[in-house]
Amino acid sequence: MKNLPQAQQGMVLVVGLIMLLLLTLMVSTVSTLSSTNLLGVGNQQWRSEALAASDVALEQVIPSLKPPLSGAYSAPVASSDIGVDINHDNVDDYLADVTPTCVRATLASASAPSSLSLAGMSNLTWNTVWDLDASVQDAVTGTSVRVRTGVRVLLSDAQKISACF
Repeated sequence: MKNLPQAQQGMVLVVGLIMLLLLTLMVSTVSTLSSTNLLGVGNQQWRSEALAASDVALEQVIPSLKPPLSGAYSAPVASSDIGVDINHDNVDDYLADVTPTCVRATLASASAPSSLSLAGMSNLTWNTVWDLDASVQDAVTGTSVRVRTGVRVLLSDAQKISACF
C-alpha cells in the first residue's frame, strides 16, 4: 500500500457527506413541492364540486319560479339547506341556500287578441328577471362558494303583482 499525503486523507468522506447533503435537500424539496401541489389540486376539486352542487341546487329552485298550469301562483321564497349528493352515496355532501329575488319586470310584447274577455282578467304579460343567489357550504372541508345567476320568467299581470313587489 502506498502512503497517501496528509492533505488527501478524509477527502472522500467530506465529498461523500456533501453529496449526501445535496441529495437530502433535493428529496425534501421534491417532497414539499408534491405535497403543496396535492393540496392545491384537492382545493380545486372541492371548489369544482361545490360549484356543481350550486348548479344542482339552482336547477331545483328554478322550476318554482314558473307559474303552475293550474292553481294560484305564489312568489318563490328562499330555499335553505338544500342537500346535494355529489358522489351518489345517499349522503348529502353539500348544503346550499338559494335566494330568488325579482329584480325587474317589463311589459312583454303584445299577444294575439282574444275574443274572450273575462272580468278581472288581463291580457298583460310581463317579462320578469330573477336574480338567484346560491351559497354552498361544506362543513368537512370548509369549502364555500357563492354563485349568482339570472332567469327570465313570463308571468301574467296578477302573477307579477304577487311575485314582484
